[in-house]
Amino acid sequence: MKILLVCMRYSYGDPNREYSYEYNNFYLSLKDMGHEVTIFDYMEELRKRGRAAMNLHLRETVREYQPQLAMFSLYTDQLDPDVVNSLREHTTTLCFFHDDTWRVEYSLFWARHFDYFTTPDVYGERRYAKLGLNNAIHFPFGCNESLYTRRNVPKVYDLSFVGSWSSYREWLIKWLRKKGISAKVAGYRWPGGTLPHQEMVGLFNESRINLNISNSASWDARYLTSSLRGAANRIRSPKIIEQLKGRHFEINGCGAFQLSFYVEGLERHYEIGSEIAIYVDPDDLLEKVKLYLADEELRESIAWAGYERTLSAHTFALRFQKVFERMGLNDV
Repeated sequence: MKILLVCMRYSYGDPNREYSYEYNNFYLSLKDMGHEVTIFDYMEELRKRGRAAMNLHLRETVREYQPQLAMFSLYTDQLDPDVVNSLREHTTTLCFFHDDTWRVEYSLFWARHFDYFTTPDVYGERRYAKLGLNNAIHFPFGCNESLYTRRNVPKVYDLSFVGSWSSYREWLIKWLRKKGISAKVAGYRWPGGTLPHQEMVGLFNESRINLNISNSASWDARYLTSSLRGAANRIRSPKIIEQLKGRHFEINGCGAFQLSFYVEGLERHYEIGSEIAIYVDPDDLLEKVKLYLADEELRESIAWAGYERTLSAHTFALRFQKVFERMGLNDV
């Protein structure tokens, strides 16, 4: 199938950062599936042409390239809704929403401008249908198994965390360290910075426990009273609902042991306690870390089962096959 992928090639549109989530997981997976895929990097075009000219160039690109499908991953206000609407005369359009559980108004506005749109929310299709939007497709995050791989390497770190810095995540890591748990940390805005992809995959494989910390701020009283910044961040943060993220599938896709903050819907993808481990608060986290560090056999059993489930059910190739089937595009 001929596909135009309208997304940022680099994370947050910054060429100095790593390739974007969409590039690594959408573009590369679709190419591996045998589709003809071209990227329209609207952030690069915006820098070169300005907003109005970039949108006109997008319309001309669709007319000239004539894709059977134009797939979008939005950021903020770079795209013109009228231009996006006009593309539906020339191709089928699909928009991916990654954070519609908390970017509610934004997602509702844009949903009406596409033939189809996705939601990672386990209740998303039902929620949108009640609003008269029957073109939502449940599309959880997943794993590109070509990028996230299992390696037979020794375990070097007791516990690691890879993810962007936040005041709550920093507090939790410091709290664990005070309790005697060593932690290797990497990611955007952490002192050690981000890791190249292969080094990150290596870290997943080299860690006895891979921690998946909450993406929202916390109401834990110890965090809120730890600093004025912590309390202010909790009050200001729009992220009041937890959701499944790509990291849930990426760590398991490496055959690595994962200890994750509980997210509603996680049990629909992995069997808790057998394919993934969870914690519900800092005290539970500390106890679980001690438990799993002391039981290598249990860790390895859970890691292997999570790995097998990922390859059999959660690759992006499987995700896209289901979406295209829903859209009636599997034979295109």
